[in-house]
Amino acid sequence: MWTTLLKVDEEKARHGKRVKLKELNAAMDVQVELSRLDSSLKRHTGLIKRMRQSLGTDHRDQILKDIDSLSLEKYIDEIAGATLEGITRCKTEKDVWSAVEVVSALHRRFPAAFTPPLISSLSAALAAPSRAALSALPPEQREKEDSARVSRQRPLLRVCSELALVGIITDGQKRSGGEWIMKVLRELLSNDPTLSSLPLLSTFLKSYSRPYLGLTPPQSKQISAEAEPGTLSSATTNATQGEFPTLLNESEELVEQDIRDRFKRMCEGYFDSVSKKLIIEHKRLQDQDRRNHEAYIRSGEIFEDRQQAYEKMTKGYEKLLASCQTLSELLYMPMPSLPTVSQKSDSIQIGANAVSGDEDDPLATSGGKWEDEEERRFFEDIQDLKDFVPKSVLGIESDEKEDKEKLEEELEGLKLDGDQVNGRKDTTAEVEMHEGEPDGTITPTPTSPTKASSPPLSPQLAPQGPSQLLTALLARLPDATNRAMIDQAAIDFAFLNSKAARKRLIKFLGAVPKNRTDLLPHYARFVATLNRFMPDIGAELVALLDEEFRYLQRKKNVVKELAEVRLKNMLYLSSLTKFSVVPSHLILHMFKVCLDDFSGTNVENISMLLEGCGRFLLRSDETRERFGTMLELMRRKQSMQHFDQRQILLLENAYYQCNPPERTPRQQKERTPLELFIRHLIYDVLAKKTIDKVLKLLRKLDWDDPIVQRALHKVFTKPWKIKYGNINLLAMLTYDLQRYHPAFAISVVDQVLEDIRRGLEQNVYSTNQRRVAAIKYLGELYIYRLLGSILVFDTLWSLVTFGHPEGHPLPRQPCPMDMPNDFFRVRLVCVLLDTVGMCFDRGTQKRKLDNFLVFFQYYVLCKEDLPMDVDFMLSDSIEAIRPKMTMYKTIEEAAAAVDDMFNSALQNAGLSTGEDSGEDSDEEGERPQQQEDEDGDTTGQESSNEDRTPSPDPVIVLSTQEHLGPSEEAEAEFEKELAKIITDSSTESRKVDKKTAWWDSAVLAPNLRKKRADEGDADAGGDNNPDGNAVMQFTVITKRGSKQQGRHLLVPAESALAVHTRSAQLQDKVEQQHLKRLVLDYEQREEAEEMKALEVRNRTGAIKIRYVG
Repeated sequence: MWTTLLKVDEEKARHGKRVKLKELNAAMDVQVELSRLDSSLKRHTGLIKRMRQSLGTDHRDQILKDIDSLSLEKYIDEIAGATLEGITRCKTEKDVWSAVEVVSALHRRFPAAFTPPLISSLSAALAAPSRAALSALPPEQREKEDSARVSRQRPLLRVCSELALVGIITDGQKRSGGEWIMKVLRELLSNDPTLSSLPLLSTFLKSYSRPYLGLTPPQSKQISAEAEPGTLSSATTNATQGEFPTLLNESEELVEQDIRDRFKRMCEGYFDSVSKKLIIEHKRLQDQDRRNHEAYIRSGEIFEDRQQAYEKMTKGYEKLLASCQTLSELLYMPMPSLPTVSQKSDSIQIGANAVSGDEDDPLATSGGKWEDEEERRFFEDIQDLKDFVPKSVLGIESDEKEDKEKLEEELEGLKLDGDQVNGRKDTTAEVEMHEGEPDGTITPTPTSPTKASSPPLSPQLAPQGPSQLLTALLARLPDATNRAMIDQAAIDFAFLNSKAARKRLIKFLGAVPKNRTDLLPHYARFVATLNRFMPDIGAELVALLDEEFRYLQRKKNVVKELAEVRLKNMLYLSSLTKFSVVPSHLILHMFKVCLDDFSGTNVENISMLLEGCGRFLLRSDETRERFGTMLELMRRKQSMQHFDQRQILLLENAYYQCNPPERTPRQQKERTPLELFIRHLIYDVLAKKTIDKVLKLLRKLDWDDPIVQRALHKVFTKPWKIKYGNINLLAMLTYDLQRYHPAFAISVVDQVLEDIRRGLEQNVYSTNQRRVAAIKYLGELYIYRLLGSILVFDTLWSLVTFGHPEGHPLPRQPCPMDMPNDFFRVRLVCVLLDTVGMCFDRGTQKRKLDNFLVFFQYYVLCKEDLPMDVDFMLSDSIEAIRPKMTMYKTIEEAAAAVDDMFNSALQNAGLSTGEDSGEDSDEEGERPQQQEDEDGDTTGQESSNEDRTPSPDPVIVLSTQEHLGPSEEAEAEFEKELAKIITDSSTESRKVDKKTAWWDSAVLAPNLRKKRADEGDADAGGDNNPDGNAVMQFTVITKRGSKQQGRHLLVPAESALAVHTRSAQLQDKVEQQHLKRLVLDYEQREEAEEMKALEVRNRTGAIKIRYVG
């Protein structure tokens, strides 16, 4: 109650302000001395600029001050335009009232020069949009235009409503502008079939329902459902007069009583139209929901176009429902009762495990009577001409009463009394006629029988006669090759409906050219659309085709000349049968006639009938039994009679097309919502733009839950289930998750390697696509540093050696796991090389890949001749990574290259050809154990990869060219260390005092060294003296004058001096061997580079030979 009283006080305050301003505008007692007014251009420009920005409360005081102090006569037109622009920026109620005060001040100064142009501009700005312009726009652009228009017209309508109340906009002398506002609103609403202007009415009613409609809020909002739409507002007002405080007397009202009554009736009529449209949309939405459910039961899925249409329809319905609820609250009228669905289970549940009923029916498991959803929509979703053509044109005036009763039943709670409704409509019509509007309808609805508008292409708009229009329509029919065009043609013909027109149409439809069989299904849809209201069209066309069928039966001996006519006749009858235009007994009779004489052309007729409508007849309830019996009879006759191969093929194809073999429905795997969510993220959402979003969502999962880990592991280890182009995104996602869950990434890599090995062991053709995806995934994992190059090379060598005896492919020798005519492993190697080959272009990895490519060529030549596609794939892959590589043509060249590669690798490794195994050196050899780490490998997973359990398979030879010499990095490091040692040694040598440390650089005399070498025990490390104790012999050098003398000294081997000396000697020996090996490798690499340069020079340059005669 306090809220109601507060609203009353606010309404009284607004009324008081309007009355004062209206009296002030009516007085027109503005006294201005022109001599004191400022006419400077600068101040006038500032005023116009300020008015363009806004007429709100921020600029109100300054604008009013400028209006009183400036001359303004020369700038009236600009001020009017600026006023209109400033009004559109007024959003709040205070801004609107501020704009009204500014306009009033200008009106009082210039009532004749300013007010009429402003009112004319406001009327143009509030005009309804052009239908032709809107219809030319696409739906999305049309919605944007409507939204922008509504936001632009909303403040204009509020300001105009205030101006009409304060006496600036008037309908005449001493009359308010209520009728002007009503006409503006009626124009907006009546030219708006999409109800896009409905928010404008809601905005108007929120602020001005009391002064313009005379509505007062009831004390209680519990409104009876039996109240009538036409009288509810007045009844509510009258019922609450005793309880609700009276606001104003009639003499104090700003809008006349008759205008208020007409305004109220107009709004109630509009609400009535919106309610009817809401009921229609509600029923359409329920029908679409039911059809979706039926389609889901039949096919197990909802097609994307159907789902999008349903979502769009739902969005439009919800928007309409919200608008209708707003109008109901503002007009204090009850909402219409919406019919509910009788069975809740009919609603569609996408993703649920729906169970199709009729499991015992054998035909239910093999599909319905339509092959797919598109065919079902074409033959079943036929438009109703009543929605587009007036009933008087269709000749169904007698059904108007029944439709009215049906509408009353649908409205349920709004049970309308027929007499009162008609009386209200008559009164409304009289009022509209009095206002100069001959059309009594407020707003057109999409399904209103009394539509004022016809389709854009309707012939009634064209200035021609019926005969010319029908001729033009028949000329358009051969080009109508889609549903939209043929449906529009049916609507156009309905406006031309007459007996003569129907005869011309039947004659035209019966004379389809023989070579235009593509038109027959569309013509059949055209006939089915018209047949509901013009049954003679379908009956006469079927009779015409029946007569043609009988004629063709009499001319069975004429085969070639009438073959196209027979085809056209059968296809036409089949299409009409599926539209239920041809009676079932007639098509069955034709089938029986052909079956009785089961030979010659009748075999082709039966085949065409079975392909055209056999599935429909076999699965329709009324024809299932009889047609099934005829099919069995046909099969028995086919087995007893003799047909040529072409006829047998025709009959078999036709039979299995209409009655495919039974198959059990595919069982849908039940998955938890969490698993479905994970699959949706990876299979549907994952893309380049959404990978960060997917990563965040995956990280938010409960990784401690084993169920979640198992679901993620399944998805991440099955790359063949995603798009081939998204495999790199899956690897990138695995790399991102590795930082947070390293164990998960390791398990993914292990599983991928296991899948590759399982594919090599099984070699099943059906899993080839999976193996390609797994190999691609492995390469992408290497690129994102989830595994090292060792695993990549192991996989490459496994692909070319696994399953062969001792890992050695032999030319043309069959192998159970890798036959000579099986080239799939070549494809796998090419896929892996295409993925990671460009990464191995330097250092040790480059040499490893070069060695593998040599052996790979040998492996390829061991196969049979490559198919063209595999040959092209191999050439492209090798050219991409090694464009200058030598390609071997024969198996002998490749085998020699492989032998040279293995021999050089074994020699450079310091091994003989027979040390590692007892096999002959003629074999290709085995892969030596790699003792050195890879120099170019940057992955952080090397340690974990090296700890992997070795494979039980024979050792596979890897690249051996890495032992030819140190790499460039090792050579640079060696030179750096050598330079440092030389520098340090030279520095220290300069610091040594030679006089005091001469013995440090003392050298044995030649005779002493020879004598020591002959004795042979100085470097032996020790000897036994005659007493049996181990001793070490030292040579003590003494110098007497300039002559050196040496004396042997025996020191026990256990003494500290002997132990230290011996360890120093061993260390010097190891360093000496290391330096020796480095020098030899360096010399060998220099020789190899010289040979390579010589070879390149010999290739590029030509050798000149001069013959001397």
